[in-house]
Amino acid sequence: MADLRGFEQLNPRITAAFLRERHGPASRQSHLESGRYENTYIARDAIPEIAPLCEAVVGAARTILRREELKLGFWFNAMGPGERTARHNHEEEDELLSCVYYLQTPPGCGDLLVYERGEVIRVQPREGRCVFFPPKLAHEVEQNRSGKQRLSVAFNFGPADA
Repeated sequence: MADLRGFEQLNPRITAAFLRERHGPASRQSHLESGRYENTYIARDAIPEIAPLCEAVVGAARTILRREELKLGFWFNAMGPGERTARHNHEEEDELLSCVYYLQTPPGCGDLLVYERGEVIRVQPREGRCVFFPPKLAHEVEQNRSGKQRLSVAFNFGPADA
């Protein structure tokens, strides 16, 4: 876990860009669970506000993986009051590392639960926090018990040559 410097200025810009583009022609949604789409993908060129965040997480991923050449995929997860994210993992293709970055985290918006070797690791979301973990680990997000939206960006990193 690490907190991103300057997130107080960055998060409102990314959040506004997400709201602007989430239903635009450069977006698509996936993973319909319990009546909501868990993932909103927006083309990187349609949301240039995310560039500083992408640079920061790629830099951290290079350090963690000790690998310079990486490809990056990202998507947004907007959880309204009463919603949750189902248990899943990111071991779908050639992912080497996963990450979640928190944009909006009202109190009571739901902890990230990561399952590792029979234990549950509970991570409280905090705006500006990056959490890196192996893509094979199952994880979920508890129900959002706040009265506001919780917003995060998820990342997967894979080999650049794949």
